[in-house]
Amino acid sequence: MKTFFQLKPNAYGLWVISSILLLVSTGFAHGVAEGDKGYIQEISGVNLLPFIYLGAKHMFTGYDHILFLLGVIFFLYKLKDIGIYVSLFAIGHSTTMLIGVLTGFSVNGYLIDAIIGLSVVYKGLDNIGAFQRWFGFQPNTKAATLVFGLFHGFGLATKILEYELSVEGLIPNLLAFNIGVEIGQLLALGAILIVMSYWRKTDSFFRHAYTANVLMMAAGFVLIGYQLTGYYLLGQ
Repeated sequence: MKTFFQLKPNAYGLWVISSILLLVSTGFAHGVAEGDKGYIQEISGVNLLPFIYLGAKHMFTGYDHILFLLGVIFFLYKLKDIGIYVSLFAIGHSTTMLIGVLTGFSVNGYLIDAIIGLSVVYKGLDNIGAFQRWFGFQPNTKAATLVFGLFHGFGLATKILEYELSVEGLIPNLLAFNIGVEIGQLLALGAILIVMSYWRKTDSFFRHAYTANVLMMAAGFVLIGYQLTGYYLLGQ
């Protein structure tokens, strides 16, 4: 029986593409787990470790965030470039997450998740060069990563507000949650980079890169449709 890293190049590429679809099929559970919500509502004061755990869990299991990160680093090979883009994304979502929670500013969860789905679609289009072919220009990818990071942060803030946090120890707990988010992001990014590094060494990478990004876009469109349907049926 062949092990994971002994798969033939074509099979390996198809495995990566299938993994993207798996993220979509399991993703609709993304949100605030009832057990986590109940626990947070019962505690008060400074609780750093629980909030670090919740932040890491939210990011690592947040398929929409992971899909966007996958799109961002898909054609990035240098660690310096990966660090720049991931830092821009982190600055964006950290800023709006903290502002959103501290000011109580909340965006409808369905709408903000639809925008996050749009960010996945944008990145897929960017990766296949659609903007240059269709419109004759290339958007500033760094600026787009920062802007979509801001939207992702509002999504995080919306989820945190669902916890109905106690005002006691609010700021330390928020900072701990943000640290957890960054830990979860690094774990997710590390897993993506491991898979991508092996796939890039095979001949199937460039053969299937276009298909992978189209599937990623499809996942984004599914998310947009799902969230907008929820908004019109339940969220208004």
